[in-house]
Amino acid sequence: MIRDWRTAPLSPRRRAICDYAVKLTHTPAKMTEADVQGLRDAGLDDKEILSVIHVAGYFNYLNRLADAVGIDPEPFMPRRNP
Repeated sequence: MIRDWRTAPLSPRRRAICDYAVKLTHTPAKMTEADVQGLRDAGLDDKEILSVIHVAGYFNYLNRLADAVGIDPEPFMPRRNP
């Protein structure tokens, strides 16, 4: 899952969470009610949806801080090209 979650044997619920988190990470301005509805359709309630948003947002925040100060990724993580 670390290398490519899209090929991992995830439940529909977990796949919906990953899809949402990826879109929120890469194109946050394009989030719509349909994205939230996708999580609802996968069985998440409003509290769980808010948790997904908080976790994704927090990890994005930490990654941006690490990038800003030049912290290297963990040894098992692929390095991005500058």
